[in-house]
Amino acid sequence: MKRVILFVNGTTVNGKAFMVTYSLEELLKEASMKFKIQAKRLFTPQGGEIDDCNLIRDDDLLYVSCGEDFAWSSVDLPKRNENSDWITLNVGGQCFSTTRSTLINKEPTSMLARMFAGNDQNEFRIEPSKKDKTGAYLIDRSPAYFEPILNYLRHGQLIIDPSQNPEGVLQEARFYGIEGAIEILEQTARKEHDKKHTSPLTRTDILKSIMQTPTSAELRFQGVNLAGADISRLDLRNINFKYANLHGCDLSGANLTGCCLERADLSSANLEGAHLVCVKMLCANLEGANLHACNFEDPGGLSANMEGVNLKNANLEGSNMAGVNLRVATLKNAVLKNCDLRGAILAGADLECCNLSGSDLHEANLRGANLKNATFELMLTPLHMSQTIR
Repeated sequence: MKRVILFVNGTTVNGKAFMVTYSLEELLKEASMKFKIQAKRLFTPQGGEIDDCNLIRDDDLLYVSCGEDFAWSSVDLPKRNENSDWITLNVGGQCFSTTRSTLINKEPTSMLARMFAGNDQNEFRIEPSKKDKTGAYLIDRSPAYFEPILNYLRHGQLIIDPSQNPEGVLQEARFYGIEGAIEILEQTARKEHDKKHTSPLTRTDILKSIMQTPTSAELRFQGVNLAGADISRLDLRNINFKYANLHGCDLSGANLTGCCLERADLSSANLEGAHLVCVKMLCANLEGANLHACNFEDPGGLSANMEGVNLKNANLEGSNMAGVNLRVATLKNAVLKNCDLRGAILAGADLECCNLSGSDLHEANLRGANLKNATFELMLTPLHMSQTIR
């Protein structure tokens, strides 16, 4: 509840203290009884009319009239309580009441401190801004972004509503020169930037990029983080995923024809039934990946390049890999059961403990390959020694 001191407009009657209750009407009714007048209107010492109790501040000096306009002479103005520390700021049309000490103590070099500190307190003091009709100091800035700044000056903690943009609060902090808040907000901005650039992209992000990129332009996701993303059954032809993080990604049924996945991390990814025609996977990491029933064969004769790829413990069962280049690839413990490997290049590949049961290795190049403990049961075509040494 607020306390005000009322004076009769145009007279030298001593002021009387009133408690502001619920409405302006009740305050005027109390004034009528105490002053023995028909009180109808309320004014600030500057002549601004009060029409809402919310505009009244604690310990305000106000004038009441019987309906006439403000008729006070400067000679009659009583001295305001010098001990009153309260200040009202009208920021962008919204009023904020606070104490002078709040504006000064925490950030003594800020614009607000320089506006309201006495000359003895701040040698760089600047003149306060103009006032509105209620006596509040006018500041043409955003009230929404000012509120967290004011609360920071009050208790030292910067609390921003989730609906607010921290960048907007940062700009206000820079305007007012609130150095402590600036430092906190800049750290927050850096963390958000890092988070934005390290957090995995989602299926929605991928779809937006695809829709926004002209068909004539190359779409690049080079080096991006897509770990764990569900991008199954999408048409991703000819996209550049070089160095991308696709660990644990769901690419089942996706069309990756012509994609560049050079040195990409596809470990533990699910590519079951994916189209990998003419794909470039030079030195990619597919350890533990599921490539069951994938298609690598190009009807035009162009081969998928998987030279140096890591397929350790990967499952390629039932995949069509005719003509694929797996030179010096690591396929240790990989499952290649019932695969079509006709004309595949496996020279120098590590096939230790690899399961090739039921696969077609007709004219495959196995020169220098490590076949230790590899399984060749139920081969569709006999594996001749010449294939392993040519």
